[in-house]
Amino acid sequence: MTSIETTALNRLEQEHRLLNAVLKAPTTKPGRFGFRGDIALKFQQQLADEKRPPEYSIEQVFIIASEDNSPLPFLAGYLHSFAYLADAAKVLSGLLSPTGTYFMFCNNIDLLAKYRVKMGNITFNILPLDESTVWMELMELIGLDKTDMKKLSTGGKLDQLADKAISFVSDYQEKSFEEVLKLTTPVRNRNENRPV
Repeated sequence: MTSIETTALNRLEQEHRLLNAVLKAPTTKPGRFGFRGDIALKFQQQLADEKRPPEYSIEQVFIIASEDNSPLPFLAGYLHSFAYLADAAKVLSGLLSPTGTYFMFCNNIDLLAKYRVKMGNITFNILPLDESTVWMELMELIGLDKTDMKKLSTGGKLDQLADKAISFVSDYQEKSFEEVLKLTTPVRNRNENRPV
C-alpha cells in the first residue's frame, strides 16, 4: 500500500503544511497517493506550544502523487489572492514538473480572464473563482459529469478528476507573474455579507 513517505508529498507533510485533509491516503489506483485539503503557505508566529492557523494557504487542493517520489503530475487549488502564487511556487519548489498539469483558481482575477503563468519552468493555468468551488469549476472545465462520479469513493473521484485533468491542454494567453499581478482586482473580504 502506498504511503505518503514514498511520495513527493512527504516533504510538505514533514513541514506540517498539509492541513484540513478530506483525503490523505492511497487512491484506487495502485502506486498512487491522493490529497484533498489545504497547503499552508505562510505560518503565523507561534507562541509557546499554541497551534495557530496559517496566515494563508492554497485551499481546496487536489493532488495525486506516485510512490516513486517523482514530481506531482497534477495539482489544483484556490488562492484567495493571485499574489500568493509566488509563495506557492516557493513552497512547491522541486515537487512539480515542467510536464505536469497545474491549476490555480484565484479570487481576484477578472471573471472572464484565463492565463498561463510560468514560475521558473513550471506553468500554472490561472483561472477566476468567485462563488463556486475548485471541484465544480474543474469538473466543468475538463468535461466530467458529476453523475458519473456518484458511486465512487473519495479516492476514486480524485483518480477520475486527475486522470482527465492531466490531459488538459490550455490555449490561454501566456503572461508573466508581474503582468497578471498588475491586472488583478482588489481581494474580496470573505466575511462581508455574512450574518453576524
